[in-house]
Amino acid sequence: MAEGGQGSTGALRAGIAVAGITALGAFGPVLGLSAAWIVVAVGGALVTLSVDAATWEGMGGHILAEALPGGEERLHRIAVHEAGHVLIAEAEQLPVQQVLVGTLACVRAGLRSSGATEFAVPDSVRMPLEDLRRWSRVLQAGIAAETVVFGKARGGADDRALLGRLWGLSGHDVATAQREQRRARREIEQQLRQQREVLDQQAVVLLEAAPRLGR
Repeated sequence: MAEGGQGSTGALRAGIAVAGITALGAFGPVLGLSAAWIVVAVGGALVTLSVDAATWEGMGGHILAEALPGGEERLHRIAVHEAGHVLIAEAEQLPVQQVLVGTLACVRAGLRSSGATEFAVPDSVRMPLEDLRRWSRVLQAGIAAETVVFGKARGGADDRALLGRLWGLSGHDVATAQREQRRARREIEQQLRQQREVLDQQAVVLLEAAPRLGR
């Protein structure tokens, strides 16, 4: 499913803006840039960031962050998350429709996300308990994969929200839902630890296929 957040690019964009302003102020005159051009450049950058936040919900900043040095590390985490979904979905025989790694790939597909693994929509929201268990494993697989590889997960808010809705509409009580989700999480973390090499290989495949600006 859609992968909502992978760290704070808001802080990154702010840092880039501050660094740019500082660099222009310090080295602009040395390079022969007039104060007027520095003001225009800074103003343009701030307007661009504002427009991105207002119209693209910051997606432009995400795309830029993924293209900059260090962006591959961010994409690697997203690829690991989606690889977890792919491997557990395969084990649960749940067909995957498409896998997207990176904001650029998602924007091209019409999604406002940093990564996504899409599955067929369930035929009914009131699923049997075993189907709910399968979805509990598949939807938590991205979070589990990040935990196995990085020690903790940053993404997965959309996955947790969808899983909560599925259990909420199932008619089962909260205690049952929580117990089954914890059980599923333990199972898939153990499974992914045992398949760590396969998980890493799948993440590499997804990372290599992820589009970035400039390539």
